[in-house]
Amino acid sequence: MVASFDSHLFWSALSSGPYWRGALTALELTAAALATAIVIGFFAALGALSTRRWVRSVSWVYNWLFRATPTLLQLFFIWYALPQLWTGFAQSWFTPFMAAWIALSLNEGAYMSEIIRSGLISVDPGQELAGRALGMSRRRILRRVIVPQAVRIAIPPTGNEFITLLKLTSLASVISLHEILTASQELAVVKFQYTEPLLAALLYYLAIVSVLMLLQSRLERRFTFTSAGRGRGRRRRVTAPAVPVVAHDAR
Repeated sequence: MVASFDSHLFWSALSSGPYWRGALTALELTAAALATAIVIGFFAALGALSTRRWVRSVSWVYNWLFRATPTLLQLFFIWYALPQLWTGFAQSWFTPFMAAWIALSLNEGAYMSEIIRSGLISVDPGQELAGRALGMSRRRILRRVIVPQAVRIAIPPTGNEFITLLKLTSLASVISLHEILTASQELAVVKFQYTEPLLAALLYYLAIVSVLMLLQSRLERRFTFTSAGRGRGRRRRVTAPAVPVVAHDAR
């Protein structure tokens, strides 16, 4: 026998303040963690491509550590163990949001380093040689030649990582961060009903991820069709200029 569905509880949960605030918290945490992860991943990618062996070793250890251990374990370690190792983290400033931000940033940075590294090595090495021939420094070549091209390649996987990271914020509910899943659990405990609160949380994630997927597809088209004319998704046909024919005198 199918149990009755409380539509009033479902709609009240869907429009309640805790769910809205939880969704905003999840988005804020996702944006902050991804921005930090991009910075960490960029330097880790440069370290992996470094000519110095010890720099490559540090980058490899970092990637190995955070990719080989579960995200939930990293979150537990930072929230529970870190304050015992360093008393500075036992202060009031170390909130669940801060702990989740640190854990997700470090975890995501390891994955972003591989994405950024793939983008960097995909650029034709001849362009770096051409930059050196023009007298450009290594730092300027990286900033003006290599990175702009690597960004176009890294955008699609970065969008996927943003969506994945948004869903990973639900793990922070175990350390009392008030996000979407926490709001649904609190309502379920109060009402002794789990279907309606969890279904409302599911719809929140579906709506947010759907919007993010739409923005990702638009961003990918924007950086893929750089020669599109007047906002259309078609490539502009470029005709080569006519070469004048020079008549040679008969000898």
